[in-house]
Amino acid sequence: MIQLIINGQAQQFESPLTVIQLIDRLALQGKRIAIERNGEIVPRSQFREQILNHGDHIEVVVAVGGG
Repeated sequence: MIQLIINGQAQQFESPLTVIQLIDRLALQGKRIAIERNGEIVPRSQFREQILNHGDHIEVVVAVGGG
């Protein structure tokens, strides 16, 4: 069991997961998002490889269109 802090809220997961798995679990696939892990932006090219660990602080920003 690992705990991640996502946008200031603690969330528990059964095991470590990748950024892309987190996006799937948060139902954000297909949306324009940016992910920050422990204060550093995770490049989209690393979403499948970047493994999240217990205690990581994650910020998810969803782009909103409009004028």
